[in-house]
Amino acid sequence: MSGASPTLRSVTDSAGAATSPAATGPGEVAPRRRPALSPSRAGDFKQCPLLYRFRAIDRLPELPSRAQIRGTLVHTVLERLYDLPAAQRAPEAARGLVRPVWAELCAELPELVEQLFEGPDDPELPRWLESADALLEVYFRMEDPRRLEPAARELLVETELASGLLLRGYVDRLDVAATGQVRVVDYKTGAAPREVAEVKALFQMKFYALALLQLRGVVPTQLRLLYLADGESLTYEPDEAELRRFERTLEAIWRAIREAGESGDFRPNRGRMCEWCSHKALCPAWGGTPPAYPGWPAEEDVATAALEHLAQ
Repeated sequence: MSGASPTLRSVTDSAGAATSPAATGPGEVAPRRRPALSPSRAGDFKQCPLLYRFRAIDRLPELPSRAQIRGTLVHTVLERLYDLPAAQRAPEAARGLVRPVWAELCAELPELVEQLFEGPDDPELPRWLESADALLEVYFRMEDPRRLEPAARELLVETELASGLLLRGYVDRLDVAATGQVRVVDYKTGAAPREVAEVKALFQMKFYALALLQLRGVVPTQLRLLYLADGESLTYEPDEAELRRFERTLEAIWRAIREAGESGDFRPNRGRMCEWCSHKALCPAWGGTPPAYPGWPAEEDVATAALEHLAQ
């Protein structure tokens, strides 16, 4: 896959693949494929097995926050920016894309937008859009897009390990040097993580590195996270031995997921993240009752885009 997708990034995530508003037409049924492990869903299970169940199996709806939708907006603008000739990739060009992309998002997801803002005349909306402009300004301080020609953007990486585990994720940008060296770049619209949260970021980076090793037979030279809220970056330089150890980690996570999937025993893990959980009212750790377990899904919807960055 090279070049940018004509549609916006998706806004709902399922069992490792997200559902895009443009994935199917009116009255159409989305194609299906077997479940896979993504960085987000692996993270959900590690945080709270019941959260994984609610998101990946029950597929309960969640309303994204303004910050998450702003992440969708900024990611899409950065993707579209590289459609322009190199000489035109200037800050003013990026800012000029914000309002048209926002208009597309409003057209595709009017109900969602109405829940986040009180219509187009909401006095908070202009300030919110300006906050997206500010994130793009930081991006231009971190990179000069006029000097880059990505090999791929919004790249689907999907591969099956020897164990049968299917990995699936989307990479924001893939750069390939003339020497064949590969660099993965991932945009984050939040601030750089503290030490504990950095482990989660490295987990995602290793996931992509392993998937690309499986697909291309090459260990990526560098994986780089760009944090646009504060202009910080996190760089990871993997080696194959470490990635093979990480492969065993993913297989262990998947075995635990499948065991829980067969029994239906997805236990809650009560902690500080519960305060931000959309499903707290259904959680037995907080006196709630989950819906009846629907059973392990044999298949999941195919998606044309994914939102691995919404909550990050």
